Amino acid sequence: MNELIIELTEINPREFFGLQNSNIQLLKKYFPKLKIVARGSKMKVYGDEDMLEEFDMRLNMLLEHFGKYNKLDENVIERVLTSESKSDYETSEGSGEILLHGVGGRLIKAQTANQRKLVECSYKNDMVFAIGPAGTGKTYTGVALAVKALKEKQVRRIILTRPAVEAGENLGFLPGDLKEKLDPYMQPLYDALRDMIPSEKLDSFIEKGVIQIAPMAFMRGRTLDNAFVILDEAQNTTHAQMKMFLTRMGKNAKFIITGDPGQIDLPRRVTSGLKEALLVLKNIPGIGIIHLDDKDVIRHKLVKKVIAAYKEIENRNG
Repeated sequence: MNELIIELTEINPREFFGLQNSNIQLLKKYFPKLKIVARGSKMKVYGDEDMLEEFDMRLNMLLEHFGKYNKLDENVIERVLTSESKSDYETSEGSGEILLHGVGGRLIKAQTANQRKLVECSYKNDMVFAIGPAGTGKTYTGVALAVKALKEKQVRRIILTRPAVEAGENLGFLPGDLKEKLDPYMQPLYDALRDMIPSEKLDSFIEKGVIQIAPMAFMRGRTLDNAFVILDEAQNTTHAQMKMFLTRMGKNAKFIITGDPGQIDLPRRVTSGLKEALLVLKNIPGIGIIHLDDKDVIRHKLVKKVIAAYKEIENRNG
């Protein structure tokens, strides 16, 4: 049996190995044929020579990532261990930067490789589609980019919109004033903003129209210039809504369109405006498309398992 000895010299072994060696347990799951023993700052690995070579390469990728970001979690480990190349999990330096300092000193930045790719893509393109399942940070990262652009005076306003499909987009039967009617549909956008802008300032921005949160019907007839605009839950737009929204783009505008084509709530036989747009616009320069997946889920670890279980059923039935 062959042996590989690795000594961690310039990093904290406890942080790298994880709480109660949780990161080592994950490595064991991916390399079941190897015997992995971690003690102090040393790791000893026993097994077949080819397997040890693969392990050594993957571990060096993890060490390099840890050295750069000073952080290692289940998402990172899974992505590094299952990636075919470095470019699948790593991006340029700038895209991993702190986007902004949120409420209570919270550091807001892209957490995963695909979120960093989304940041990078938004710097290079004025219109970006961020596609992926629930919990992958599409909307949150988009809102962070919008708030950053506002703080740095790159834009004068932020406009956040969603199609209010559940209420048939007319919202007529809901009680209360307009804001009360919109709040249930816009809650995820408010939640993200509250992490990034102190409450009083956020209320002031909304009052003054610096930040506008409105359903898609309110976009009709407008030209959105000097604005960072996010269309959330775009899978629930129709052909007409998506075309109307995309053609609102004015001077010095940034658009981010987020959605999950697997979660369409439209009536049967109604084509999703998002699905159609992805086909129609995929080769147009200046439009970026980033796909996030279940490895980007940064909610409770059970969310990832739920997504995987449903994907299995959908693949079987589809």
